[in-house]
Amino acid sequence: MSGVLLWVVCPKENASSFLSFKANNEPTRGLNCYCRLNVTGGVSASPGGVAYQSRTSEEKVYEVVLKQAALVKEQGRDRALHLKPVEIDGLTNWVLLQEAYDRCGAVCEEYAKTFHLGTLLMTPERRRAVWAIYVWCRRTDELVDGPNSSHITPKALDRWEKRLADLFEGRPYDLYDAALSDTVSKYPVDIQPFKDMIEGMRLDLIKSRYKNFDELYLYCYYVAGTVGLMSVPVMGIAPDSKASTESVYNAALALGIANQLTNILRDVGEE
Repeated sequence: MSGVLLWVVCPKENASSFLSFKANNEPTRGLNCYCRLNVTGGVSASPGGVAYQSRTSEEKVYEVVLKQAALVKEQGRDRALHLKPVEIDGLTNWVLLQEAYDRCGAVCEEYAKTFHLGTLLMTPERRRAVWAIYVWCRRTDELVDGPNSSHITPKALDRWEKRLADLFEGRPYDLYDAALSDTVSKYPVDIQPFKDMIEGMRLDLIKSRYKNFDELYLYCYYVAGTVGLMSVPVMGIAPDSKASTESVYNAALALGIANQLTNILRDVGEE
């Protein structure tokens, strides 16, 4: 059956006049016409009817920014750390927790030497938290870009995401997880950027080309922009800062995406 695609651009206050339409001078038997409008403005495509505009990748990502910023506002810009120990094997063990953070620091120092040097300028609490985030991101990336990547399936990433949810609920699987679980219990870190990074790994399994910048932008957010949203709650915003919380998170997001675009350009040159 043939379809009809009609693009309509009109002020939203006039949209009601387009809520239905009928093809003139054409037999109606076997012809299914319907109209789908977005009266908030914009257009997009809908098979056999009027199209409405879908959100761009940038708009979708900005929703995550707003959610993270709102979470920070709820807990205060300069809130004191409420230490809530994570249970390991049913017991609160500060010695094991310290060892977990030390292991994260060792991994960071081995694989990201200059970044590790930068973390030494932070307070000990923030430094350890950033190490924990770095290690989780590295382990996630290694799933699809490491020595065992050829054995990774979408189901394995599903299990990794379930594990992520557990550590956010205070149920870590190992010492590295325990460090991150403790971190997210202290700082206003939202789970969504972590889940989105896993989504980026899923794309790595099935997709290697992107047809436009909108698609590429979303991928860059998944694999790099997310890191900025994970890190700002730990690094914090100066109490006397004139910048809005949203603008700070948006800047961190932009920096991550810019870094990923730079990595892509560098890889093009090498390959």
